[in-house]
Amino acid sequence: MTEENMALLELAEKHSSGEFLKELGQWTLQRLMELEADQECGAERHERSPDRVNRRNGYRDRDLETRLGTLELRIPKLRAGSYYPSFLEPRKAAEQALVAVVQEAYIKGVSTRSVDDLVKALGMAGISKSQVSRLCADLDARVKKLVYLWLDATYLKSREDGQVESTAVVVAVGANAEGRREVLGLACGPAETEAFWTVFLRDLVKRGLSGVVLVISDAHQGLKKAIAKVLGATWQRCRVHFMRNALALVAQRQHQMVAALIRTAFVQENSKEAHRQWRQNADTLRRRFSKLAELMDEAEEDVLAFMAYPREHWPQLASTNTLERVMKEIKRRSNVVGIFPNDAAILRLVGTLLIEQTDEWQVTRRYMSSESIAKVLGTDKAVALIESNDVA
Repeated sequence: MTEENMALLELAEKHSSGEFLKELGQWTLQRLMELEADQECGAERHERSPDRVNRRNGYRDRDLETRLGTLELRIPKLRAGSYYPSFLEPRKAAEQALVAVVQEAYIKGVSTRSVDDLVKALGMAGISKSQVSRLCADLDARVKKLVYLWLDATYLKSREDGQVESTAVVVAVGANAEGRREVLGLACGPAETEAFWTVFLRDLVKRGLSGVVLVISDAHQGLKKAIAKVLGATWQRCRVHFMRNALALVAQRQHQMVAALIRTAFVQENSKEAHRQWRQNADTLRRRFSKLAELMDEAEEDVLAFMAYPREHWPQLASTNTLERVMKEIKRRSNVVGIFPNDAAILRLVGTLLIEQTDEWQVTRRYMSSESIAKVLGTDKAVALIESNDVA
């Protein structure tokens, strides 16, 4: 406590009254985060305790705009799980309201100066015309910069007319121009039919989704047709799902050998070498496993599609593992419920989880570097896709 008092005295001596209030607010919030992180760990930093359940793992920077000015916070990171300050409500109402006001002003043609005065009145620094445009990206350009799209589904149980039935829960996640992931959509339906997936994807398009160059999913026939019909983007067949399909065609004792042989194509230096190795592997297996060889012939272009994109992205694009943790968490939380009373209850629980996940993604390390994403945005294919959607 004495050290904390000394820190406060030093702040008071160093700064004028206005600056002191800002520093005091920043110090207070930082102290609150440290205390919360200690509670999450079960012990103070560097303290040896049998009650410890977690450990610190550095910090991540986060600016917080307030009436006192911009507070530069350092949010503690944990080795296991994640920590988000209780006072920083993800996507808090005040920030959402500010963005909404700026968007409305932009649409109605209010001058940049008027918007700047409005932001100042809210206690934030003035913003330029270019910054207003960036805040208004949700109106048009923001969603167009979504480059990759991952789609996956799971099944939960709910009651329909008094009967317990399986309900398909589908989730869409995209990677934007900043290299960050965000949840784009969620829906429930009786099954993963082509019609259901088509309605889901068209709803995303109506809300602004366009410019996607690669869609990653499993090989569900209805989903494949919906992707081709609605998005017209290149399709990447999840190689994890493919491997399961492939191994189902050989005896259990052959799984290790076959899997190792197929994987040799994934470690090649470029797409050309990968395709050469893939065809060689298929020919090697053809005599003993004709059905497997046929599957490899059929799936070659789709399983290796990710290799046409920056090498830095290959681990993320080769499969739907991007969604794996999210889908597992959905299952874990739904197992506590067991049987949902209706589909609306599923949407509430899963929707809340996905909002939390998106907020966590916004403050953690980028999934892909913005520099590597720029390589994709600058390709002729990406430009053509965006322009075609503009015309549509």
